[in-house]
Amino acid sequence: MRQSMGQRIRRAWRHLNSSAAEARRAFPDETLGAIAQAIDAGERTHRGEVRLIVEKGLPFDAAWDGVTNRQRALALFADYGVWDTEDNCGVLIYVNLAEHKVDIVADRGIDRRIDSATWQAVCRTMTDGFRQGRFHESTLAAIEQVNALLRQHFPAEGERPNELPDHPVML
Repeated sequence: MRQSMGQRIRRAWRHLNSSAAEARRAFPDETLGAIAQAIDAGERTHRGEVRLIVEKGLPFDAAWDGVTNRQRALALFADYGVWDTEDNCGVLIYVNLAEHKVDIVADRGIDRRIDSATWQAVCRTMTDGFRQGRFHESTLAAIEQVNALLRQHFPAEGERPNELPDHPVML
């Protein structure tokens, strides 16, 4: 859908004015550490690789050009090599704070087994919690949901290397 000039200006302005300080209040070091630990613990129980990327807002040109949350998540999935895992079991959880949206991109190995409605339920866990200011709890709950899905469909088969960093990326 094509945006009017006013919509483009408002959206670009919202993204331009989103601050790193607000993002750090939502995701302080304690929360980032807990997320990394939850990802690490989960990955010991399944063959998946989970990444969390939190972005305060889109770059101005992307917001102006109407890049959707899904398009941005797909680009970051590629940019951060989430697709490049041994079993094609990478999962990206992308949080766009300016848009108040969450998107999950799963690699083809996972996408064949877990439907989009299931991923949307995980996203709702986060967005519902975010609306209440519960960034820490809702993000950890969503990561546990992802880990449970991956344990069910891709259980661990012995020791394996950690293919992607567990610590969240803040953009």
